[in-house]
Amino acid sequence: MIADTQQPKKEIREDRAIVLDFLPHGYPFEEGAMKTPIAQALGLNHLTVLELIPKKDVFLQPQEEVYIGEGKREEIHHVKGKISPEKLTSTAVAELQHAIEKVVDEQEQRFVEFFNKAQPLSMRMHQLELLPGLGKKHMWEILEARKVKHFASFDDLKERVKLLPNPKQVVIKRILSEIEGKEKYNVFVR
Repeated sequence: MIADTQQPKKEIREDRAIVLDFLPHGYPFEEGAMKTPIAQALGLNHLTVLELIPKKDVFLQPQEEVYIGEGKREEIHHVKGKISPEKLTSTAVAELQHAIEKVVDEQEQRFVEFFNKAQPLSMRMHQLELLPGLGKKHMWEILEARKVKHFASFDDLKERVKLLPNPKQVVIKRILSEIEGKEKYNVFVR
């Protein structure tokens, strides 16, 4: 018998999140007298929508950043898991775009790198074409411009690729669409 020498892939988890909504008395539609406080949040690395259980007597604010990784956590007792976008409260839905904008601003280089490294998906489709408002013409302009020199920022991208829709807004729209489950391929959300 041959032993399997491959190590199982370790799931990479979120270690920080932005609070979208905090329900100190749990979900209003939950049954039972003892309702658990819940926080709905957006993970900063994988942009997953999560349900968090805060520690006792902790009060969280929307857009507050919290540590949810391994080891000692100040505000969060544990991560309950991923949640579907349909389960988000109206407050969380309203805060989601602001949270995504914050992530895109703080991690601009990560998203610019997508434009620098995007590859063809098939003979007829390129990863760049998955972004809203980007067609074949923009794709070819981006590919030609990045051959000369990789893009340094969204501003550099806008400056060097004429008539390109605002790249930051294009990325934000795509992330929102992926979170909402409207896309066949996920580019940014895991």
